[in-house]
Amino acid sequence: MSATDRLAELGLVIPEVAKPVASYLPAMVTGNLVFTAGQLPFISGVLPATGKVGSTVSADAAHDYARTAVLNALAAIETAIGSVDRITRVVKLVVFVASEPDFTGQPGVANGASDVLVEIFGEAGRHARSAVGVAVLPLDAPVELELVVEFA
Repeated sequence: MSATDRLAELGLVIPEVAKPVASYLPAMVTGNLVFTAGQLPFISGVLPATGKVGSTVSADAAHDYARTAVLNALAAIETAIGSVDRITRVVKLVVFVASEPDFTGQPGVANGASDVLVEIFGEAGRHARSAVGVAVLPLDAPVELELVVEFA
């Protein structure tokens, strides 16, 4: 089953690519790899929440925001290579979580992105990953992520 078919089956939609908030490209192709810029959980150009996970943003909400952010990353990739159906392997995911100092659930938040990649791409969606707690993210977003994929 193609990634496009799997997205439809899951009821997921690749959004329009988010406009950069500074001077960078949403995705860069080199060889057979695509590297995304940091992707925030924009929904129709708006952040659904701001603040730190562990205080103003719950871990469950941040998990869902990571899922949204990875769909935004797929939008950037699709713009760069024409179709998510060209993705042959998800290589690396880095998830940044704006966290209160005592919050240690970054891996659970990152699972929001990781799980949907496996749901869409199956075994080819399994990837190396880092989940990192940080003091603050651009626009006070609770989550930001970067994705590297291989394509044919």
